[in-house]
Amino acid sequence: MPGLAGSRILSFLNFKATSLNHIKETHGLLITTGLKNPSILGKLIQHYCALSPRSTSNYAHLILNHQEDENPFLLNTLIRCSRPRDSILLFANRFSKSNVVFDDRTYIFALGACARSEAISALYEGKQLHACIIRNGMASNPLVSTTAMYFYASNGQIDLARQVFDEMPMRSSATWNALMTGYCYQRGSSNENAREALMLFKDMLLDVCGVEPTDTTMVCILSAASQLGELEIGTCVHGYVEKTIDVPENDVYIGTGLVDMYSKCGCLSSALAVFYRMKEKNVLTWTAMTTGLAFHGKGKEALEMLDQMQGHNVMPNVVTFTSLFSACCHAGLVAEGLHLFRSMGRKFGVEPHIRHYGCIIDLLGRAGHLREAYETMMRMPVKPDPILWRSLLSACKLHGDVGMGEKVAKVLLQLQPVSRQVSARAPSEDYIALSNVYASAGRWDNVEMVREEMKVKGTGTKPACSAVKSLLDSLYSSNQRPGRKN
Repeated sequence: MPGLAGSRILSFLNFKATSLNHIKETHGLLITTGLKNPSILGKLIQHYCALSPRSTSNYAHLILNHQEDENPFLLNTLIRCSRPRDSILLFANRFSKSNVVFDDRTYIFALGACARSEAISALYEGKQLHACIIRNGMASNPLVSTTAMYFYASNGQIDLARQVFDEMPMRSSATWNALMTGYCYQRGSSNENAREALMLFKDMLLDVCGVEPTDTTMVCILSAASQLGELEIGTCVHGYVEKTIDVPENDVYIGTGLVDMYSKCGCLSSALAVFYRMKEKNVLTWTAMTTGLAFHGKGKEALEMLDQMQGHNVMPNVVTFTSLFSACCHAGLVAEGLHLFRSMGRKFGVEPHIRHYGCIIDLLGRAGHLREAYETMMRMPVKPDPILWRSLLSACKLHGDVGMGEKVAKVLLQLQPVSRQVSARAPSEDYIALSNVYASAGRWDNVEMVREEMKVKGTGTKPACSAVKSLLDSLYSSNQRPGRKN
C-alpha cells in the first residue's frame, strides 16, 4: 500500500498543482500513510512555495520542522523555492542552531536569495554569508564563488565581484560569464565597464585552462559592444561569432544581440539584414529592431513592426511600447501615438506605465498640444513625478506658453521637498526653467522676480566645471608635492 500510494502521490506532484486544497489533501495522504520519501516531500514543498500567499509557505515550513532528523535536501529545497526575504531568514534561523549541517548548495541558494532580494539589508547579509563561506572552507567550490560574484554584481559591487574572481584558483565558463554580465549590466553602466567586459573576454580566450565561450558569453560581449557604440568592435565580435557558431542567426539570443549592436552602432541596414535572416524571433528581437528604428527616426517603419509582430503571433510587452512611443516622438506622429496609447490596454492587454505617459506627454509637448498634455497628466492613475512636470515645462518654453508654464512651475516648486531627496540641484533647475519661460516671452520683470526669490530662499545654481581646468589643477597640485623634482 505505501508503495502504491507513493507512486500515486509522486505522479500527482509531477504536474503543476492549481489548488491549495489539492496540495493539502496530498500532504494529508503523506501523513496518514507514513511516507517520508525526501523526493516526494521536496516536490510538495515546491508546490506550496509556488502559490503566492504567505500562509502557503507556512505549510512548507511545517514539512521541514516535523522531520525527526535534519535533512539538507529539504532545507535546500525550501531555501531555493521561497521568496528571497523568507530564504534569508530561514537560513539565519537554521544557522543559529548548532546541530544543523549545511552543504555547498545551502550556501549557493542562500547567497542567491541575497542577490535577488530588494531589501536594503541584503548587501550586509550577503557579505556576512560570504564571510561564513570563507571561514568554513566552501570558497574553493567554483559554484559557490561564482554565486558570490553574482551576488556582488547584482548589488552594484563590481569591484568586490572582480576580487572574488581574481582569487578563484579554477574558473568555469559560468564564472567568466557572471563577471562579464556584471560589467555589462551594472546600473548606470559606463563605457569603462563595457571595455572591462571586452578585456575580460580577451583574457578568457587566452586562458591556459582552455575555457570555451558559450552563447551566453557572446550575448554579453555583443551588449558591451553596443554600449560602446563602436561599429569596428561590434563587427569584430560578429566575425568571431560567425567563426565559432555555424549560423549565429539561428540562435535567437545571439541574433537579437546582433540586431541591438548594429542598431546602436549606427548601422541600421546590417541590423535589418540580421533581423530578416533570423528564423526564430521572440518579443526581445522585435523590440530590439523597433528600438533601432526609433533610434534612427524611422517612426512609420517602427509602427509597421507592430503589425508584423501580430502576423507572427508575438505580443508586444511594456518595453516594446516604450520604443514605439519614442519612435512617434522623434517622427512627430502625434495621431498615431495617441491611437496606440489608447488601444494598448484594450487591444494588447498592456496597461500604460509612467514611462509611457512620459512619452505621450513629450509627444504632445513637442507638437504644441500643451493643454492636452496637462490634462493627460492630471488623468494619470499614478501621481506625476517631477520629471514629467519638467518635460512639460520645457515644452512651455519651446512654444512660449507663459500661462501654462507658470501653472506647471507652481506645481514643480511645491514638489521641491520631494526633489531634494533625488537631487540637490532640482530646486534651482525649476526656478531657472521658469525664468527661461519668462525670458523667451520677453517678460524681464518676471525674470528678475524669479531671480530675487532664488536669492531670498538661498537657492543657488551649481557652478560649472571645466574638465580641462580640473586636469590642469590636478597636474599643478602633483607638481607642487614636497620632494618632487621638476
